[in-house]
Parts: sequence; C-alpha cells; structure tokens
Amino acid sequence: MDIKTVTVIGANGTMGCNVSGIFASFGNCKVYMVCRDIISAEAAAIKATKSVKAEAIKVNLIPKSYCDLEECITDSDLIFESVAENLEIKKDVYLKILEFIKPNTIISTGTSGLSINELSECFPIELRSQYVGIHMYNPPYNMSLCEVIPSRVTNETMLNELKLYLKDILNRKVVEVKDAPAFLGNRIGFYFINEALRYADLYKDNGGVDYIDAILGPFTGRSMAPLVTSDFVGLDVHKAIVDNLYYNSKDYARSSFEMPDFATNLIKDNKLGRKSGIGLYKIERQVDGKKSIYVYDVLSDNYRPKEDYVFTFAKNMVRELRIGNYNNAFAVLLNNHSIEAQICTEFLIKYVLYGITAAKEIGESVHSCDDVMASGFDWAPPLSVIEAFGGVYEFKKLAYKHLGNQLEGSFDLNILLEDIPSSNYDYRPFFKAK
Repeated sequence: MDIKTVTVIGANGTMGCNVSGIFASFGNCKVYMVCRDIISAEAAAIKATKSVKAEAIKVNLIPKSYCDLEECITDSDLIFESVAENLEIKKDVYLKILEFIKPNTIISTGTSGLSINELSECFPIELRSQYVGIHMYNPPYNMSLCEVIPSRVTNETMLNELKLYLKDILNRKVVEVKDAPAFLGNRIGFYFINEALRYADLYKDNGGVDYIDAILGPFTGRSMAPLVTSDFVGLDVHKAIVDNLYYNSKDYARSSFEMPDFATNLIKDNKLGRKSGIGLYKIERQVDGKKSIYVYDVLSDNYRPKEDYVFTFAKNMVRELRIGNYNNAFAVLLNNHSIEAQICTEFLIKYVLYGITAAKEIGESVHSCDDVMASGFDWAPPLSVIEAFGGVYEFKKLAYKHLGNQLEGSFDLNILLEDIPSSNYDYRPFFKAK
C-alpha cells in the first residue's frame, strides 16, 4: 500500500495532532492538518512536530482550515477523521467531504468507541467498503497499539494491505477487533480503572482515591496507578468510555462501568483532571518551586494533601521486586491477610478474567488481550499475570478462593480457562519496584 498524502480532520485535538505526527514521520506522508481555523491548524502543526521529537517533519505538516477541504480530500490517499466523539458532529463532517472523495481513497475514523458500522452508513454504498476504524492510543509515539476495526462491508483486500502498512511502515502493534463498544483495549483498561474509582467510593472512610491508588501502584503491573491514569486521560473522556460500555455492553461486568456520583459531580464542576489543572488530584507549586500534591477526598468533598500510605505487603513486594525475586514478591502478596492485600489480589484476578472474556468475544484470539494491554496501556498483560501467579492451575485455585460467590452466575471458570495458552510476554518488566 502506497500512502503519500493524508488528511487529518480535527487535527487540533490531542489524537488528531499526534496521529498527524505519526503519519508525517514514520510514513513520511504529506499531511493536511485540517482545523476549524488556520490559526488552530498552525498551532497544531507545531505540537505535532514536538510530539514525535523530529523537527525535520515540519515540512510534511500543512495547516489547513475547513475552507480547504476540497483541495485536501481530492489530493489524499487516506482520510483520518478525528473530530469530537459525537455521532452528529462526525456525520456533519462526512457530509462536507462526501463529494470530494475519490473511489479508492481510504476513509478512516479515530473514534475510541462509536460503532464503525453505524458511522460507515453515513457514506453512499460505493464508498462504505473503504471505511474503517483506526484507533491509536495516547500518546501514539510511546504507545504503539493500533486497533483496526472493519465494518461489515469493509473491503478485505484493502483491510489486509492497510494492516500491513500500519505494522510495517508506521511501526504499530496492529490488533484487529470486532465493532464493539470501546473496542478491546479501553474495554479491559477502563473495567479496571472504573472499578478502582468505585472502590475509592466504597473505601472512602479509609482514604478513597489515593488509598486505592496506593494499593494498585506500579508494583502491581502498571506504570501509573489507575486513578492517576484517569486524571491523565480526563474524567470526561473516562465517563464517555464507561457510559458507552454501561449502556451498550451485555456481559457479566456491565455494572462495573457505572461511574460513581462523586466523579460525575467533579465533571460537572469542570474538574476534569490534568488538562483542567484539577480533578481527582491537583498539583500546586509553592513559591520555592516545590510541588504539593492534593487529592480529592470523597468523604469530605474537599481536597487534602495526598497521603503516603505504607502497606506492609506493598513495601515488601517492592523490596523483592527490586532484587529480582519475583516469586517471593507474589508470595508476599498472597500470604498477607490485610484488607489492602486482599483488594490488590482480587483486582489482579478480576483483570485477568475480564481480559480473557473480552478477548474471546471481540479479539482475534485470546492473545489479543495481552497485545492491547501491553502496547496500549503498558500494563502487565492478563495471560502473563496468570504465569506470575504460578500458572493456570494455581490461578484457578486463587480465583475460587478470592472471588468465590462472585463467580456464580457470571461465567464458568473451567470453560473460560480451558486451553488457555502461555503468554507471549514476560511479566517481569511490567511489575515495577516502586
């Protein structure tokens, strides 16, 4: 597949901007960065250059406004739509570009969860086969995952060539997934993150947000604690993803996607996280330049200094991870009977079970859950966590012991774990000694 010219519509958004940089650098494409006005487009081009740390690509990035759509679309081999996650807004954009699209131009959307089939129906039948979802993760320079989502009528030859292009030219980890709410990576990741948010509410008497983050820190197989991740992504984006899953998914975990009221209220107050300067956490700089971190306290509905919790199990796990004694680290977790160690263990078990469930439903294979979590979130892949716990037999015993009644009516554990293959990933680099 030879893609020389790309039009990114909505290029001033975070993903539109960063994806422009990926096409311009790895693909060496000419990229029209289309925004509502030319000033926003020019600013986006500067950001895109910085996002891939390559000044030389500046010549490939061409700021344009909606007034230039005819020129951009008729000249493009691929269109990447990255406007707001709103069906009506996307439909409005598609109406504007319809008449300029050449028969073989690839039409793609970067939506993080809207239905590809429904979006494709905005186009006449002769163009629908060229429509496909290309979902990259933020920031794409660091996170290589690229979910590719065909519609029911996407041209198979084009799809296969596009996947090769994304893999070989843009250096993406390509995972084809079915057209399902939030696709695969966000479905598994936000199952875990929203559960952490719900537990922050449930354990608000113990500390809430920073208490749960301290239980599920980097030593549990992720580079960033889950509620810090939510703040980084933005609570509004978090809510859009979990609402989509809550209203449109039907599996046993559906209720886990219901956002707690305190988080919804923060969104109403425009406390969205890092992008608004305040959310679950807020950082204040003192006159001496030092940073002070505050956390939203669910119980008092106010902010207080972030607590540095010291849990014995966590301290000892970090000590063992630091010297490479991974088996000892997991033994520490499993032999500690504190409520915090129990919560941590249950979260890891539920993460594995839901990852496998979702991958079997919408992934290419069960390995898809590993691929999306490793390359999209930098989290320990679910199948590798089974190995960290001693293999399928030991993991199954743990699931029965810790979840017990919770498994009833959800799924058959023996069937879910039947013929589960070994992970293609080494779990050890994901469990950080901090």
